[in-house]
Amino acid sequence: MEVVSVETALSSGVWKVNLETPGHEHSADRVLLLMAARLRWLAASLAVGFFVVLSSYWYFQIVRSEHYWELAENNRLRVVRLEAARGLIYDRSGRVLVENVPTFRLLIDRSLSTDLDASLAFAADILERDANELEDSLQRYRDVPRDVPVLVAEELELNQVARFEVAGDISEHPEFEIAAARRRLYRYGDQMAHLLGYLSEPTAAEQERDPTLVAGDMIGRSGVEQLRDRELRGTAGERTVVVDSRGRVAASGDVDRTDARAGESVTLTIDLGLQQEAQKLLDGKVGSIVALDPRDGAVRAMVSSPSFDPNGFAGRLNQEDWERIVGAPNKPLQNRAIHNAYPPGSVFKIAMAVAALADGLIDPKEEVYCGGSTRLYDRRWRCWQARGHGRLDLRGALQHSCDIYFYRQGRKMGIERIARYARMLGLGRRTGIEFPAEREGLVPDPEWSLTSRGLPWYPGETISVAIGQGPVLTSPLQIAVMTAAVANGGFLVQPHVLEGGARPPEPTGVDADVITFVTEALANVVADGTGRAASTPIVQVAGKTGTAQVIAQATWTRSEVLPFEHADHAWFTSYAPVEAPELVVVVFLEHGGRGSEAAAPLARRMVETYFGSPAQT
Repeated sequence: MEVVSVETALSSGVWKVNLETPGHEHSADRVLLLMAARLRWLAASLAVGFFVVLSSYWYFQIVRSEHYWELAENNRLRVVRLEAARGLIYDRSGRVLVENVPTFRLLIDRSLSTDLDASLAFAADILERDANELEDSLQRYRDVPRDVPVLVAEELELNQVARFEVAGDISEHPEFEIAAARRRLYRYGDQMAHLLGYLSEPTAAEQERDPTLVAGDMIGRSGVEQLRDRELRGTAGERTVVVDSRGRVAASGDVDRTDARAGESVTLTIDLGLQQEAQKLLDGKVGSIVALDPRDGAVRAMVSSPSFDPNGFAGRLNQEDWERIVGAPNKPLQNRAIHNAYPPGSVFKIAMAVAALADGLIDPKEEVYCGGSTRLYDRRWRCWQARGHGRLDLRGALQHSCDIYFYRQGRKMGIERIARYARMLGLGRRTGIEFPAEREGLVPDPEWSLTSRGLPWYPGETISVAIGQGPVLTSPLQIAVMTAAVANGGFLVQPHVLEGGARPPEPTGVDADVITFVTEALANVVADGTGRAASTPIVQVAGKTGTAQVIAQATWTRSEVLPFEHADHAWFTSYAPVEAPELVVVVFLEHGGRGSEAAAPLARRMVETYFGSPAQT
């Protein structure tokens, strides 16, 4: 048996190896070189490893120290957003129209829930709601980080608040948190709905465009709430708090705090009493009432009926409720004062009278005979008064709203002249009121006919336009602007609902003598004409009735016997006092019948409300 013994010793800086092998010898130098190479490789490996450790330590502890310090701090600190109080809205006299009331909201930190379904089932039991409904409501926050508390429910009752607080304190459900909040309260509900508007949550796209918005915020969607949303919204604050291992806020107080800044308040030109009266007058009707100051365009009342309660939007409106409102009969979300346009009927005769006189085309004393009908362009045209009015000049034609007179004068004037003066008085164009999506209306002319219809303008169409029928369309607010231009001596005002938003009136260019003649004629309409139902002992009222047909009729048929959707539209436009006008009132009733019977009495009530009832004089 061969025996090999290795004795290793260090001598003269080299390894000495003795190999005793009977009959055989190996080279010691070869072994020493091999072992030295391996030691050098091992030393290099250790050096690299040591360098990596030192480099990592330097990177994480020096270069990235702030980042990892923040991560560590976030394990025990939480930034809580402080909601800003939305600004209040007042009427012109300082009466509060919109305010905020305290409420409680339920939030959930999904990162603290071990079983989200069980958490929602627990919440649903306390809230007496379906767990699936709560789960659906959380879907709007699917893009929000799980450790950010999100809204589950709002307007909690005190007993519900207590149960959630107890569940959190005993660690049964630490994922739930109760937060004090503010709920928007519209004091007068549907009486101010179209003016004030409503709120809803911002979409993901809106949050992306505006970094100040987060899920759960509420922003203005229509009316003043939308017009002044940024100012009303204010600026949110934040507080940094210490949280325990369960995510509950410790009692040690705030680590840091930036207080929220409340939104700015807004004052309107609206007169609350007049607004409420207008809403009451339209109860159960479809239509609109507009009242404004003819001196500067300040809107004193603007009501559209049917209306809606904006308080229903102050919380999170579910899809079913939204579809119910949108699908309601007569479209309550529409503001008929500015978003809809209708044939103006005989209130358009105001523009006709101005156009007839302004160019001296018609002698106001020239009489036209009305026998109840007339033939023009090989067609018989009838007057609303079947037995006719006899011989009438311009003053009498306005006073009694004679169609035959205006048929004949319309043929003489031509559509271009009619359209030019109608637009000068503010018809067929937006009034410039602050609200978006205002309907432009339509004052037709030959150019419009070719562009929009691809057809020439036919002379017979001018006859229809002369009494506010045919393709001519106006909104109640446009009629108010036209009436104001007559009342104030020939100036166009820009309607506005925000206090301080008045702009200087613009001259129409209509001669003062023309305006004076028309104002005197409109005073006669109420004193002893078709507008007698608007007369009141308080102040002298001037105005003009209008009845616009919805369907063609061979003979005049009373609206009462027609289906609602076929009945005539009723108009009445007015101003008072005649000697120094302060208020324009326009009443429009969709399918309401005759303006003299349905609309004029409502205008009288508005005037009496504003200037004082007969019992107070």
